[in-house]
Amino acid sequence: MRLLVDDEIYNVNAVWLGPPNKTLPFRARYVAYAVGAMVFVLLQIIERRLGIGLGFFSLAYSLLATVGLTRLILSVVDADRPLSSVLSGFAHEVGAPRERTKPTVAVIRPARVHAVPRRLSRAQRRAARRATQIVPAEAEA
Repeated sequence: MRLLVDDEIYNVNAVWLGPPNKTLPFRARYVAYAVGAMVFVLLQIIERRLGIGLGFFSLAYSLLATVGLTRLILSVVDADRPLSSVLSGFAHEVGAPRERTKPTVAVIRPARVHAVPRRLSRAQRRAARRATQIVPAEAEA
């Protein structure tokens, strides 16, 4: 026995169809209009900061870039993963702590590096021997 899935419920997109027989030549979800408007405004701000003037070709390229970026952004958005969760996931990924890959740099001065451990002087060896000698019990009394 094969059970049918309920995916057909989620295939319905919230799109504006327009009046009968006068629909738009493309189908876009409502969220696409908002994302597209934000992308277009951001692209215009970036163009003005770069010193690109307001002309026909700059607007045409901005519209083409807007359509491409909007389609790219909305390719991961669906009924199970709304835009807000995609944006919050992106923010968490960008702000997550990372392992340091930059090596630690240290200055080693050859005068302070000892390849062989230092040997104690004769006086230091005697003092160490005296400190470790066991005092006889008769001497304590």
